Order: sequence, then C-alpha cells, then structure tokens
Amino acid sequence: MERQEIEIFLALAEELHFGRTADRVGVSQSRVSQTIARLERRIGAKLFERSSRHVALTAIGEQLRDGVAPAQRRIEEALAQATAAGRGITGTLRIGFSGAFTGHLLHHVAGVFGQRHPGVEAQIRQVQISDPYGPLRAAEIDLQVSEPPVQEPDLILGPLLLSQERMLLMAQSHPFARRGSVSVEDLADTTLLSVAPPVPGHWLDHHFPSRTPSGRPIPHGQAITHWEDALSLVLAGKGVTPVAAAGTQYYARPGLTFRPFSDAPPIEYAFIWPTDHETARLRAFVALATEEVRRMGGPSRALDSLWASESG
Repeated sequence: MERQEIEIFLALAEELHFGRTADRVGVSQSRVSQTIARLERRIGAKLFERSSRHVALTAIGEQLRDGVAPAQRRIEEALAQATAAGRGITGTLRIGFSGAFTGHLLHHVAGVFGQRHPGVEAQIRQVQISDPYGPLRAAEIDLQVSEPPVQEPDLILGPLLLSQERMLLMAQSHPFARRGSVSVEDLADTTLLSVAPPVPGHWLDHHFPSRTPSGRPIPHGQAITHWEDALSLVLAGKGVTPVAAAGTQYYARPGLTFRPFSDAPPIEYAFIWPTDHETARLRAFVALATEEVRRMGGPSRALDSLWASESG
C-alpha cells in the first residue's frame, strides 16, 4: 500500500463518510472512491459496506485497520522525530511558572508539544515570587511564564498566555469580606502584604502599590518570599493581597475569601526568556502554546476551557 492509500483508508475507517474523508485528506471525493475500489480489487474482498446513507467497515476492513493503524502511527512518530531533529527541536526545555494555574496550563501544553516534538523533554517547575528572574539569569530554566511588567534589558517579554480578573484575597473576618467588590482606593484602609527583594521595584509598584490613585498611602505588611507565605499570613489576618481570579479555584481554603476589584486592570501572564538564549525548541513551544490558547478561546478563557475538558 502506498502512503496516500493508507492515509485515505484510515481516514475513511474513522470518518465513515466519503465527503469528510476527502476534506480531511485534501483530495477529491472521487479520488477517495477510486482508492478504496483499487484496494478492494487488490485484496479481493470488500473493505466497506456502503450505500447512499451509510458507510461501515466490513470484518476484513476492520482487520486491515487494526493491522495498519499502529504501523501508521509509528511511521508518523518517526517522521516527527526526524523532522524535529532536522530543525534542531530536540533536547530538554526547562520552563518556570509563577502561579499554580499557569503551571497547570503549561503541563497541558507540554503534553501537546510532546506529541508534535517527541525529541524534546519539557521540565516544568515553580519560580518563587520574590526572585522572579533569578532562575532565568542563572540558566536554571530556559523560559518562564510570569506577570508583566518586565523592564529588564536582558529579558524578552513574549506573547501573552493568560489574562485573569484581579481579585483581593482576604480572611473571611476582614471588613472588606462583607462587600461585593473593592477598589484600589480601599487599599489605604487595610494592610497590603508586600514581596521581599530582589523583586524589581517597577514590578512591585505595579502589583503592590504604595499609594492609591488619589495619593493616599497604602500600609504594607510583611514581605513574602513564597506564595504559600501569603496564604498563611492572610489567613492569620496579617494583611490582604491581590490574586488572579483563577486563585479562587487553586487557593481556596476554609477561612479565606476573594473579592473582585471594581477598578483594577487584569493580571496577565506572559512568556519571558533571556535575550541571548533563544532556541528552536523555545520558539516552537511558545508558538504552540499561543496556538493552543487561541484554540481554547484566548487568554481570558483558556483555563475555563481546560477545566471543562478535564471535567467532561
């Protein structure tokens, strides 16, 4: 059997429809019919029972499908590996993330990436909030997904992966918990947790401001180094902290509650990598992740789509 004959046969065995098979393979419907007829003459038996309304595999057709399909998959995998090797898309890609939900999405993308580029091993790990760029600069990871802004001359801010409504995380006993929403101006009336150095000042000012829009000072509480510190401090009533809306799914626990901001921009998560360490496998992963997020409805809907597919 020639490669296209195998492709047409297997596509029809799955679609059981000549028109859909033609569209899928990229040939005319008559070419599909001719190919199947030629195979049946060569084998000496019908592979499909077909009428104007119905197409079904015969017992011999099922036998051929079950014998050919695994071999076809092995051929496609070998071709993908050879193509990836020829393009330099092999080796290990180490990816960091700053939030549990971004890690969840990255693991999903890595699974899809592994099917297309089986020669690449994706290793995914969390980056602590107080030193967001340290692992990149130490070459411990190749790529990461973190919250902009990024104003670092040695780092590239790549495509957006996620966009989430900004929420305020607080203890259920906090006075703000009785409200339906909060504003940035309200932060002057509470204690906002901070983040310890060496987090960049411009990043800290964006996410943990020291003043409200009207200029009122915002009291800052204990500076955290790991995100788990924030959860325990908020639970103890030591302060509040901004968090992405996905945190309501990943960080929910007794004694904590979330309220949306009425006037704050969303929290975004984008790819970041060193300017002098861009590789073919890095570019391929970023491109596929962007494509996959677009397929899942875009940066603001990708997580909902992922949860729905996993629960369904």
